[in-house]
Amino acid sequence: MLRTSLKAAVFALAASVAVVPVTAAFAAAPDAAAVVKHYANVAHAKFEDALTTAKALDAAIDKLIAEPSEETLKAARAAWLVARNPYQESEVYRFGNPIVDDWEGRVNAWPLDEGLIDYVDPSYGSESDENALFTANVIANPKITIDGREVDASKITPELLASELQEAGGVEANVATGYHAIEFLLWGQDLNGTGPGAGNRPYTDYDTKACTNGNCDRRAQYLKAASTLLVSDLEEMVGNWTVEGAATKQVEADPKAGLVTILTGMGSLSYGELAGERMKLGLLLHDPEEEHDCFSDNTYNSHLHDAIGIRSAYTGEYIRVDGTKLTGPSLSEIVAAKDPALDKEMREKLDKTVADMEKMAERGRTIEAYDQMIGEGNAEGNAIVQAPIDDLIAQSKTVERVLAALDLGTIKLEGSDSLDNPNAVFK
Repeated sequence: MLRTSLKAAVFALAASVAVVPVTAAFAAAPDAAAVVKHYANVAHAKFEDALTTAKALDAAIDKLIAEPSEETLKAARAAWLVARNPYQESEVYRFGNPIVDDWEGRVNAWPLDEGLIDYVDPSYGSESDENALFTANVIANPKITIDGREVDASKITPELLASELQEAGGVEANVATGYHAIEFLLWGQDLNGTGPGAGNRPYTDYDTKACTNGNCDRRAQYLKAASTLLVSDLEEMVGNWTVEGAATKQVEADPKAGLVTILTGMGSLSYGELAGERMKLGLLLHDPEEEHDCFSDNTYNSHLHDAIGIRSAYTGEYIRVDGTKLTGPSLSEIVAAKDPALDKEMREKLDKTVADMEKMAERGRTIEAYDQMIGEGNAEGNAIVQAPIDDLIAQSKTVERVLAALDLGTIKLEGSDSLDNPNAVFK
């Protein structure tokens, strides 16, 4: 009887030991190579989704040009809004990945001097000391002069936009391509200041039979050229993130450096770019021209999806436009194995940022647009915007702590005068 009890106890002990390695507390962390590989796979999925939705936008633009109406303009605008989400979630790949950063200006550069592209309201002004092409109006002028050289713009093509007009004269505000050029051509200027309302371009700007504001055929040429170029630019980036793509090979070449790349993207987008340039600057100046999607009043949504993208880079989770959820080895798992409390802190901060961005987005959908929220004297709206700014700054500090905990050294995060030297933005 005694031996039987002892034997049972030994078996029970062995069984209990056998299950220990598979418990969460003792689970092995993935190696850096696996995490970086999954990071590249998610990048491919995000850019592929951006491409898919850009193609749908291109088709909607074809329909608008062929059959201009309130309905086809509304459909093209809706397609643009859908296309913004997956692209914004890919922006965390910009900082730390030179291939993405060198390319990004072709698709998402802002703010832009829209007078380069089309007609503008007289309140816009007629000239700028910084930009000789401030009101060049390519759509109205088949010939323009750039740096003393006459450029033939009689046919508006993707090549003309990319090679001649984008950052023409070395001026960054001469944005001729990408999402924001298309946004301007679909919505027109937002002339409401910090009052309600977005851009209100009429569909007849594309109706050659009942044309408003002139040059409807050339405006259609420009819109189609910009849309075609956006699709081809995204095709290029999808190719860069295939298994044999240049960006994939670059980030996977050194897994430890790959982890630094992930954290660089998270920290720089959080701090200097999103909290600083895209949010705090506009809030300090109370200037509606300093909002990211200023023609469509979609800014709150773009900021939200940037925050979701930052969290995705850490957790390895991404929900595709078709609803499929991607998961895999993550930076979070590596941090949790090293310092569970730090992983918990990072996750909580990322979740708080997204939650406060959701509050801002809900206000944008139901109460007032982002340009109204940042308006002078709007204490409640200002506070709604300030909350995620504070969150983004806080999470960037935790990113730096993660770097230290994993012995990955230090990085220089993208900065912003609006955060680092606020007085400078008023000069």
